[in-house]
Amino acid sequence: MKIGLYFGTFNPIHAGHLIIANHMAEYSGLDQIWLVVTPHNPHKKKSTLLSDHHRLQMVHLAVEDYPKLKPSDIEFRLPQPNYTVNTLAYLQEKFPTHEFSLIMGEDNLNTLHKWKNYEVLLQNHNIYVYPRLDNGTPDDAIAHHPAIHRVGAPVIELSSTFIRQSIKDGKNVRPMLPAKVWEYIEHNLFYKK
Repeated sequence: MKIGLYFGTFNPIHAGHLIIANHMAEYSGLDQIWLVVTPHNPHKKKSTLLSDHHRLQMVHLAVEDYPKLKPSDIEFRLPQPNYTVNTLAYLQEKFPTHEFSLIMGEDNLNTLHKWKNYEVLLQNHNIYVYPRLDNGTPDDAIAHHPAIHRVGAPVIELSSTFIRQSIKDGKNVRPMLPAKVWEYIEHNLFYKK
């Protein structure tokens, strides 16, 4: 089975995340997309980051009507701070019959050369890249690497930061969130302060 890994804090997961994940599931040749919730780094200031279990719960609520999208808490069980290359090694060992690929925005591709053991990622995994408006220029060797696959997904310029600030400012963000996620945020009074 071909699995695409879509990493994020998902604080909160929003319509843009779902559009990208679903597009990858339907148009890239991947069988499933796992939305990997990144745990809170204990060495970083928490600021507005909700607890791991609340963010994971929102991903569960968001994807329950999408059979090809799966929430994943795999990084919650790995030593922190964690690196993507370690997560992939762990997953490959745990699920030897699966083929794991990364999903990232063009903006992340531009900094891939700064990732720990990025050469190992390129050597062992495909990377599916979706467009961003302000994408800069990736390193030529990476941009044209055979492991890089650009997918003509919709350009989504919606951010969790914008949504959190809008909630704090008392704005109606309901259309930007899956209905059950919006209800969960409202019920728990998240991002109000």
